[in-house]
Amino acid sequence: MSEEKGYGLLKGKKGIIFGALDDRSIAWRVALACKREGADFVLSNAPIALRLGELNALSEETDAPIFPCDVSKDEDVEKLMTQTKEALGSVDFILHAIGMSPNIRKKKEYNDLNYAWLNQTLDISAISLHRVLNHAEKAEILNDGGSVVALTFIGAQRIFSKYSDMNDAKALLESIARNYGSRLAKRGIRVNTVSQAPTKTSAGTGIKGFDGMYTFADMIAPLGNPSADECADYCVTLFSDLTRKVTMQNLYHDGGFVTCGISEAMIEGLNSLYGDKEE
Repeated sequence: MSEEKGYGLLKGKKGIIFGALDDRSIAWRVALACKREGADFVLSNAPIALRLGELNALSEETDAPIFPCDVSKDEDVEKLMTQTKEALGSVDFILHAIGMSPNIRKKKEYNDLNYAWLNQTLDISAISLHRVLNHAEKAEILNDGGSVVALTFIGAQRIFSKYSDMNDAKALLESIARNYGSRLAKRGIRVNTVSQAPTKTSAGTGIKGFDGMYTFADMIAPLGNPSADECADYCVTLFSDLTRKVTMQNLYHDGGFVTCGISEAMIEGLNSLYGDKEE
């Protein structure tokens, strides 16, 4: 419902949205949905992503300032918290939509990983959530009753070979979310991960074999693959006060894929390729 009139679910709330790159990215769509629902926020991404992306257009559309931040550097995250505090005061929600694998980009097979690149993958894609929440606490910027959402993928539980070391990174990300969720619960702050289906974003389509992953998930999921806008609407509900007791959960937003074995469409397709043929 990204283009429709909102419900005012986030009226008066403020936040930080990490990871918007272009209008196909989930974080971009989340920003539009949050604005529609009445929120104010700041936008952040790595300096190189800001040069390659189109974030200025989103900033103008949502009236949100942009603060560059390399989430692998403590000094950058600390500076971001200071800038956000000056711009908004405290915040009620944080979206972590950050992921990057040099091994995947450079087509390194899982059994031949470059370990320096693996450390980069884990640091940027997972440990960054810990770093962000650590500095948010130190800056006393996250309000009681707030909500943190990190985007993940079912590769944390099941192996998708072309997802390579990002499978490992997402597993670590989900563990950090649970650990921090248990520690922030005393303040009513929720920390959850949303396991989104394969989505046709710039980052997603850059993964080798993505089209096959997308089609496979779409054929298995009873409701089909959700779009980036549908994921954005789901994130809004998690930022809102309607989900005050939902925390430390990995929430599947995948059209039912996670609980299905195989679909009739998949069976028919396989039979047409490999089934018994009449003599």
